[in-house]
Amino acid sequence: MKSALLAAVLIIAPSIALAQHVETNDHAGMDHATHAVSAQNESQVAPTEPGQAAFAAMAKIVEILNADPETDWDKVDIDALREHLVDMKNLTEGAQVVASTSGNQITFFVSGEGLVKRAIQNMVPAHAAELKASLGWSTAAELTVEGATLTVTTSPELEIVKLVGLGFFGIMATGAHHQAHHLMIARGEGAHS
Repeated sequence: MKSALLAAVLIIAPSIALAQHVETNDHAGMDHATHAVSAQNESQVAPTEPGQAAFAAMAKIVEILNADPETDWDKVDIDALREHLVDMKNLTEGAQVVASTSGNQITFFVSGEGLVKRAIQNMVPAHAAELKASLGWSTAAELTVEGATLTVTTSPELEIVKLVGLGFFGIMATGAHHQAHHLMIARGEGAHS
């Protein structure tokens, strides 16, 4: 009888402990402010990254807007910035690219479906214009049924090696205009592209 009782306790006790653990770690009703203060007091070092990358980008823009007394809150459009960041994610993670080189020219045939296609068609023409303005590269973008094409012509011809190395995604990431563009979108001063 004693051994049956001991076996029952050994089987039931872990289940009770697990249930208590699950109950005390339920995040649905968590007071995040209290949790953050508690965590900060424990280590005296608070995390600086506010989570997922798009959320972090929006958080930084909101911080800048809040610190600027000239911010025109009637024009601020964080939703438009979010759409652009979603386009960036969809383009980066979902676009299919085929490249073709000829002499000092490279053409990228970029395709996708649904939201990926929308992202391609929003971003490729806008980025082609920015590359031309900021780097002096000769660029051309055309919308296609599948997405878009991006053609970049370089001079001297040796620079084609660099473009092949960068590929479509490296070229799309080239230039330091992205952050300023994101701030313009958030301020309601730039088109979503």
